[in-house]
Amino acid sequence: MGGRVQGKKALVTGAAQGLGAAQAAMLARHGAQVLLADINAAGAEAQAKAINAEFGAGTAHAVSLDVTREDQWIEAIEAANELMGGLSILVNNAGVGVRGNIETCTLADWQRGFAINVDSVFLGCQKALPLMKDTQPGSIVNISSIAGLIASDTMPGYNASKAAVWMLSKSVALYCAKMGWDIRCNSVHPTFIDTPILDGMVTSTGKPKEVIMDKLARQIPLKRVGHPDDIANGVLYLASDESRFMTGAELKLDGGISAM
Repeated sequence: MGGRVQGKKALVTGAAQGLGAAQAAMLARHGAQVLLADINAAGAEAQAKAINAEFGAGTAHAVSLDVTREDQWIEAIEAANELMGGLSILVNNAGVGVRGNIETCTLADWQRGFAINVDSVFLGCQKALPLMKDTQPGSIVNISSIAGLIASDTMPGYNASKAAVWMLSKSVALYCAKMGWDIRCNSVHPTFIDTPILDGMVTSTGKPKEVIMDKLARQIPLKRVGHPDDIANGVLYLASDESRFMTGAELKLDGGISAM
């Protein structure tokens, strides 16, 4: 079923690889124009080129964006207006892991995690809304994590930053509703997904990937690690008008972990 976001204009952060690249491709597949934003400008450009090769020239564009910098967010939103003529979908996907337990996590790592995971969402929502108001109905999709809802003793920085994204999404949703705008805001909460970020975790263990993947899968009731399209399909639903009565909610794409 194509055309679920036909004619919509989307900006996806962290789109050079992994979840962001899959989300941008999924939105393009279903009719949206997409602007891929990433601090890795060459990677974003390569993904945009691949999308255009599959779905037609002008479907995708790319822009360099350090999501922690207000000035670059302003430029990215201006680029969305210039390249696509507006913005109706914002996917705040960019994020990083934060290493260390409460004793070993450094203040620098804590602050970096919050800058990339939380400040970026605050800035994205704030800078995008003025343009999105002119392209309603609109949807903001913030990628949190199941770790924002379920804590672990090993990652307080990641837990706290992703929980902040969860609650920030609700605040933005209520604000848009109070203002009478047809703009929703929801959060998505994945579990382990087979992306380059997971590859980095595997490399740090020094063990074969299949061993680590099997260990992770055993923690998930569905007994498998997720695929990027498992998350992209959820983003597609939230970005589409099918979800126009859903705002301030959390979509758990966690293979059943939160049901335990």
